This record gives sequence, structure tokens and C-alpha cells, in this order.
Amino acid sequence: MKFKKSEKLYKKGLKHLVGAVNSPVRAFSSVGGNPLFIKKAKGTKITDVDGNKFVDLVLSYGPMILGHRHKKVQKAVEKALKNGYSFGASTENEIKLAKIVCDAFPGMDKVRFVNSGTEAVLSGIRLARAFTGKDKIIKFAGCYHGHQDALLVAAGSGLMTLSLPGSKGVPEGAVKNTLISNFNDLESVKKHFENDDNIAGVIIEPIAGNMGVVIPENNFLVELKVYLETKGALLIADEVMTGFRSKFGGAQELLGVEADITCLGKVIGGGFPVGAYGAREEIMQEVAPLGGMYQAGTLSGNPIAMAGGIATLTELKKQNPYKKFEEIGSIIEVILLETAKKYNVALTVNRFGSMLNPFFVTTGEVTNFVEAQLSDTDKFAVFFWEMIKNGVFLPPSQFEAWFLSSALTDKDVKIIAEAIDKGMLAVSKM
Repeated sequence: MKFKKSEKLYKKGLKHLVGAVNSPVRAFSSVGGNPLFIKKAKGTKITDVDGNKFVDLVLSYGPMILGHRHKKVQKAVEKALKNGYSFGASTENEIKLAKIVCDAFPGMDKVRFVNSGTEAVLSGIRLARAFTGKDKIIKFAGCYHGHQDALLVAAGSGLMTLSLPGSKGVPEGAVKNTLISNFNDLESVKKHFENDDNIAGVIIEPIAGNMGVVIPENNFLVELKVYLETKGALLIADEVMTGFRSKFGGAQELLGVEADITCLGKVIGGGFPVGAYGAREEIMQEVAPLGGMYQAGTLSGNPIAMAGGIATLTELKKQNPYKKFEEIGSIIEVILLETAKKYNVALTVNRFGSMLNPFFVTTGEVTNFVEAQLSDTDKFAVFFWEMIKNGVFLPPSQFEAWFLSSALTDKDVKIIAEAIDKGMLAVSKM
């Protein structure tokens, strides 16, 4: 494959864009080389400006669950465009999408749409504080909840136990009410409550997707929820990534938990910028105009995003592809493990439904941020570029989940399998 046009655009982009990108992971910093610039996509395939075509396992980090430009989503969006782009006023489709979302989450009576996952989480945390009258929030090391100041902590192993800013420009005062615990470690949560009675709640990705795919073990999420109830604190589920990915609704339900506040994004916009937070009636009564917790947005409930979301979720419910996801995900997981064994490459694969991630580790299981960081990122970089060269588009980071779409075919899986073989062979020669 040749990437000359991408290289040219990268150099051109450096002049007026920061790093030639608008989100850091797109810069390919952790895998080396120039980033790819994408021209178009359809179904399971994504095509770059050089004409290279790939089976897409990024899927815009999750929302293209039906594949790119699904005909029903496309039709709904085109129809909405004819009516206008944004009104700064309410539309009927906001009500329609709200019902679909609330019906999919037990315990969610009302929802508020916003414009991004970051905005949804920011608002969800504010709501938890408003409802409980308390200030502090516990997050888990390795879980990413958007780029708001208060949650940009525990960005690396040296920051895991101290609430220190994980980004320049974030003052220490911005994170003074953020406490850090360890994923799959309830005792690390309890210690904070033993020392502090001003904790409003705990925010967690039910399936952590930004340190690779890390799954709660030994009823961790269930026991966490039970414990929080004894402390009058709320469980905030960040399902921006996991929402509608493993069932029609949230991963929390599959894990036996009902969050107090749920934050959503990705799939519910069908690929358009969207976010949402929702909860039971008594909690949502705190949100303006009903209550004193203020949150607003001119583009919230954008008519194009609402149309895309309604079409996506309606088709998703009709397809009910979750058994297919489990089957294909299991096949790819086995291919990864057997191919790694074939070439004597140390590998662990974590998977939850349509999300999976291979870790190049020699330590066995990956159950938290510390174990994830033991991964050999140099090996992943070699593997990544071999996958690219052999027609499979992956997230350019060891610590980002792969995503499946319902449009995947047996032919796509064959391409993925062949690329994995080439990738593992290249890693074995390091």
C-alpha cells in the first residue's frame, strides 16, 4: 500500500491544525508513522485518500454499529436535512429518541440530550452532586470520561493513587474533589468512604474501553452498587462507549446492575455528534428547568443527530445483532490467540460482546490499569502497521477497543484473519 496523499495532507495540516489532527489519537503517535486521512466509507469498508480500502474495526470508536452509511440511516438524515440543520428550539424527534433510550434502560425515566460524551459525563457528575449535596467523585485509574478538568487524573501509572492533574492547564484545584480507585478493587473504594463523608458518587465505565477492554470481575460492579447504597452515594455509569453495544440498552444490565445516572453517546447519534444523561424521575427533577442544576446547549437535541439516532436504534432493535456479535467476536478472539500461539507471541485477549482488545503482555490476565500498562506497545505498533498494510483499520493505540459492526461478513472475517497472521508473524521476528 502507498500512503503518499495521506503524507502530503499530514504535512499540509501541520500549518493550521495542531499536530495536523483534531483529536490526539489520530496523530498515530503511539504507533509511529504518518496518520491516515480518510475519504469515504460504506458498509464495513473505509477508504483513505490514497484509495486504500480497509475492513473498519474503528467504526468512529463505536457509533457505526450498523456499518457506514446504512441505507435507512442515510435516508432519515437526508429527509431531516431538507427541513433545516438547527433551530435552537424543540423538535418532535427529540421526544421520539428520548422514549427509545429510556425504554432501553430500566430505571431511566427521563433523559437530557447534549452534544458529546464529555458533555454528558460533565453534566451527569454535576447532577450527582446536586442530588446528594456532596462534592467529591471517585473515578477509576485507566477509565476515561472525556477531557473535562475534574476527570483528567490518573492518566498514567505515576498518577494512579494521587489526584494530580493529568494534563497541563488543569489546576490542582480542579481535581481536588476527584478521588482515584483501582478497577476491580472494591477495597480501594471503601478506603475513600472511610476517610471522607463528602462523596457524591462513583463514576465507572461498566466495561473499561480506554485501557483496552477491561471487564469487571467477581461481581465487582454488583458489590460496588450495593456498597454505594449503604453510603447514600450514586453510581454513575459512563456507557458512552458501551451503550447499545452488547445489548439493546446498557452493559450495566448484562452485569446485573442498575446505575443511578447513565451517560450515553456514540451509537445514539448514528455517527453524528451527540451525548445524553438520564436517570430516574427524582434525580432528573434536579435538572433545569425543573430544578436548580443548570445545564444548557444551543445544539443539544440537534435535529440531524436525532434523525440519525432514531434510524440507527430502530434498525438495531430490528436486527438484534447481539448473538451475531458474540459469534464473530468469539471467532476473532480465537484467531488472535491461536495465531499468537502459532508464532510464540505472548498475548491476552479481552472481549465483551462487540468490543475486544488484544494485549501484548507476558503476565496473563489484564484486569486493571496497572496490568494493561505492562503491554509491549512496540509490539503493538508493528502489529498495527501489518494489519493496516493487509487491509484492516485498527485504533492506533494498544489501549483502545476494537469494535464490530452488524455489517461484517464472512469475507471480512477472512481478511481480518489473514491480516492477523501477517501481524503476528511480524511481531515474532522482533
